[in-house]
Amino acid sequence: MDPGLVPVLMLVVVTAALSLLGAVGVRRLRSWPVAVRGGVAALFVTTGAAHFVGMREELIAMVPPALPAPALLVTVTGVLELAGAAGILWSRTAPWAAGGLTVLLLGMFPANVYKALNGPVTSTMDELVPRSLMQVVFLAATVSLVVHYVRAPNGPFAQRRP
Repeated sequence: MDPGLVPVLMLVVVTAALSLLGAVGVRRLRSWPVAVRGGVAALFVTTGAAHFVGMREELIAMVPPALPAPALLVTVTGVLELAGAAGILWSRTAPWAAGGLTVLLLGMFPANVYKALNGPVTSTMDELVPRSLMQVVFLAATVSLVVHYVRAPNGPFAQRRP
């Protein structure tokens, strides 16, 4: 299996497993946003941990040369990914974590393009189209949560009547 697929598999498999548990009667998992939050958390624990263990040097090399302090940027984005993973699991912070992770994904997209265009390409997922499609899947997950919370009648963004 291509190691580049691990993050997207984490998102899909954990979301599907939690959805299935909700369908068979686990009350806390009946709501689709709860399952997606679990999948997003698994995704960002996986990618956030990679900023410190296993792929750190590769991630540092992905930082476009125009940006300063690549190692610091990788550390900061790793911490933000892990914090977002934790925040997405708590219902009170989930809307804000989903928004923050969406912004983080958009901010890190140029590094993914740089990696795809400047190599080295070590797997299929390092190529521009698969890498970009994977980012679209990640964004779809985080944006779906943002939209859910914006539309929720009792959510943090609900219109309050005086």
